[in-house]
Order: sequence, then C-alpha cells, then structure tokens
Amino acid sequence: MMRIYLIIIFLLTHIVIEAQKEFHVFPNANSKGNGTLNNPWDLQTALSQSSKIVNGGDIIWLHKGIYNGRFLSTLKNTKANTFITIAAYKKDKVILNGNVKSLRKYVLEVRGRNVIYKNFEVTWLGDFSRSQIDLTFEKVGGINHNSGVDCKFINLIVHNNPGSGFGSWKRTGGTVIDGCVIYNNGYFSTKRGSGVGIYIQNESNKTRIIANNIIFNNYYKGIEVWSDNGKATSEYVKNIELNNNVIFNNGIPSGVFRDNLIIATNDRNGINIAKNITVENNIFYHNTQLSKTIENNNASSLTLGFNNKAPIENIIVFNNIIIGRKDAIRILDVKSLSFKNNIVYSGYVRFRESVIKHINDKNWKFSNNTYYTRNNKPIRVQGIRDYTISQWNSKYGLETQTTYKNFKDFNLKNVLNITKNEYKDYNYRVVLFNKNEKDVTVDYSKFNISKVSTYNIVDIENHNKVIKSGKIDKGGKIVFPMNLKNFEKPTNNTKAKKTLNNFGVYNVEFKMKKRSFFERLFNW
Repeated sequence: MMRIYLIIIFLLTHIVIEAQKEFHVFPNANSKGNGTLNNPWDLQTALSQSSKIVNGGDIIWLHKGIYNGRFLSTLKNTKANTFITIAAYKKDKVILNGNVKSLRKYVLEVRGRNVIYKNFEVTWLGDFSRSQIDLTFEKVGGINHNSGVDCKFINLIVHNNPGSGFGSWKRTGGTVIDGCVIYNNGYFSTKRGSGVGIYIQNESNKTRIIANNIIFNNYYKGIEVWSDNGKATSEYVKNIELNNNVIFNNGIPSGVFRDNLIIATNDRNGINIAKNITVENNIFYHNTQLSKTIENNNASSLTLGFNNKAPIENIIVFNNIIIGRKDAIRILDVKSLSFKNNIVYSGYVRFRESVIKHINDKNWKFSNNTYYTRNNKPIRVQGIRDYTISQWNSKYGLETQTTYKNFKDFNLKNVLNITKNEYKDYNYRVVLFNKNEKDVTVDYSKFNISKVSTYNIVDIENHNKVIKSGKIDKGGKIVFPMNLKNFEKPTNNTKAKKTLNNFGVYNVEFKMKKRSFFERLFNW
C-alpha cells in the first residue's frame, strides 16, 4: 500500500512539474543562461523563447533591477485555456529602461498570444529630449502590442516615454489592460503635443477590455479609440469596453487640455465605423476651479465622433462622471447612442448639426443624467442655437428624468471610488473629491482589513513617494490629504501642472500585522 501511495505522489508531483515551470531573469545575466535561478536568462533571451521551452502555465520571473534596452516579446502559448506569465518576482521593483541606443521604436513590443505581462515599469530614465525639433530627439513609445490575441497587461506602470504610452492594435483581439498607471508619455511636435496614453483598435469579435486604469498627464489625449485612416477597407475600431478607469488632465504637459477620451474614426469611405463600444463607471476630469464660473476655454473630457462620413454606432455611455470646462462633452458625429446616469460639469453639452438627423431615428436614449452648466440653455447645437432642457425635450424627446443645475450648485460625494486591486493583496485605488479642497476621511470599515495594522498612502502623481503612513484605528477611518504640491514632472518640461486640490487619486497599501506564536499555532 505504501508503494502505491508513493507512486501516486510521484505521479502527482510529475504532473505539477509538467504543468508549470518557473524561469528566472536578472538584469546582469546573458544569453548563455538556461533560465534557472543559478544560471538565469537576460530579458531579451527570455522573451525570445519558443513554445517548446516556455508555454502555457509557465512563469518567467523578472528579478529586481533596471533592464536597459528595447525589447521584443515573441512568446507564444499553444496550450488552450492557459497563459504564459511574465512578472516581477514577489515585490521586486523591475524597470524596463528604453533610453538606450537602438533601432527599435518601442521599449517593449509584443507579438504573441496568451501571455500575461504583470507588475513592472516601462519608461525612459535619465535626460532626453522631448522636442521634435532637437537633433537628439527620438520618438519611442512605451508598449506596442502589434499582433497576437488574448494577452493581458496587468498592473504595469508606463510613463515618461517620448512617444505614446501604449498601442493596442487591430490584430490583438481579446486583449485586457487592467490596473495600469499610464502617464507623462509624449513629446512636443512641430505643431502640438503628441503622444497619447492608450491608442486602441480592434478588428476582432472578441471584446477588448480596458479596466481599472489610471491615465493622466500625457502630452496629447488620454485614450484614443480611433483610426486616422481616411481610406479604410474594413472595420477595426469596434467591440471595446472601457470600465472603471480614471482619466484626467491629458494634454496638460503640452500646455493645452485635450480629450481624456475620444471615440471616432476619420474614415471618409464610411466603412471603418467605431461601433459596439461601452463607456461605463469611468471618471473624467480636467483641472477646473469649481468654486468660480466655468472657465471659458476648451477642456473636453469626452468626445464622441469626428467625421460625419463615419458616424459612430451603438455607443453606451453609462454612470460616468465627466468634468471639464467649456466643452467637457462633445457629441459630434454619432448615429446611435445610449447616454444614461451620467454626471456632467460643463459649459455646454455640444452637438454638431450633422448629428441632429440621427436623433430622430429613435436610436438615441438619454435619461437620468445630471448637468451642471453655467447658463439655463445648456444644450448647444454648434452654430445653430442653444436650448433649455425643456426646449430640447420638446423638440427631440431625448432627456427623461434628467436634472439641470447651475454650476454653483455642483458638488459630489467626497469618495468617488474605491477599487480593490484584484492582483495585489490589501491594495486599493482611491479617487477623492472635495470642492473646497479640504482633506477627506475615508471609511474602510466595510472592507476586510481587520487583519492589518498599518497603511501607506501614495499620491498617484508621485508614485515613488509615500505621503502618509499610519495605523488603522478601530473605526477603520483614514484621513487623506488633498493639499499636495509635489508631483513627477515629465522630463525637460516646464508646462506640466499638478492636479488641483479638489481632486485626487491615491493608492493605499495595507500591511498585515504580525501574528504571535499562539496565533500562528492555533491559526487565530
């Protein structure tokens, strides 16, 4: 009988070993390693492995340090319902630094499928030019996911790259971008700020998911669900879900506010139409005084449509907070839209005249929205006329159960959002608001933090510095400071500005208290 047990244990152990292999990567390793802890790979060697060596269920651990280079990942998983994982080892700080001499135009380019990239930074370190007119300038993006389906990008920090932060292109269906922090990417072109946080396309019938990310202070726009191709022959901006993201102050490093999110294409053939896109539970914000009149300059947080030959279709905008200046929301070229349960702070809700013909198609549904504007005619049809809510309803019958208020009455609850990081224990994103710029108390008693004793708070705009530490009191309440001045400026940039003190995004990490000998012995 004992022999049978030993055989079973051996077989089970063998199955586990076969099911998952672990490989190791160090910054100072070389291409002659074999991926073991004693003889590790360098990063490019690890990312170039064939599916015969690294495949579904395997993990490649990146150990602490700076990985200088621009890297190409061709890892390809061939096992169904599994993933290859590339992640920082435990809590090691891992940085991919692209500020090196290279012909590659991205710090990390991905061509592969069913791979998870997790818990590391993608950036440029040191000094470098941000101006296209400089002889030393080089345009280099952060992450470029060029081909391969069903990849996941989890808890990455993509920042300070002299190009766009993240490109997620049309041939990468099923992609998930979750919990990433993407900021300070871009450069000054000859005409304007360039470089967005995320550029998204999708030709697949699989839904592209962009969730729980923080995207701010990029030189151009925050997220572009977009194609600039004016002569498209197929559809490839479709089936995308944007859920629970916080997107703010994009464009500000170049001195001009830009869209935090735009959904559109520029196809003059009317073939590549952005469609089947959901925008739900997001927070959009531009620096806005709130205590004064709405600033009379453009700071759009959300733009829908662009080219009247390609009006976007089947767009759902639900339960978002949209804060900007004169034109926080622009509905330019849209064929069908459901706009519900949103809170909008804007000088106007701006419509382009070409949209009006589609409103009567009964493919538009507006309800339960709250608008805070600066006058009693908040609906503007560009170049035609302004409407009161009642006039608008009378003519088009759009807005039901909708509230209009003057901007002076604008206010929100102090705690806009608390999101638990599903991939890190006791780690939470917190989004706060206080019109009067006062500190905010957050009640954590409803969360399962009874086993923790201390916490660290980080302002997301200065993510390498803890701004407050403390112990959890019995009531589970923590006071968050709103009056903050320090932030991480983009390299060689004097135009970047800190977010105003009425709005803040934080990361809170709780630490487990050490259990006594008896607690460990009896599992108390």
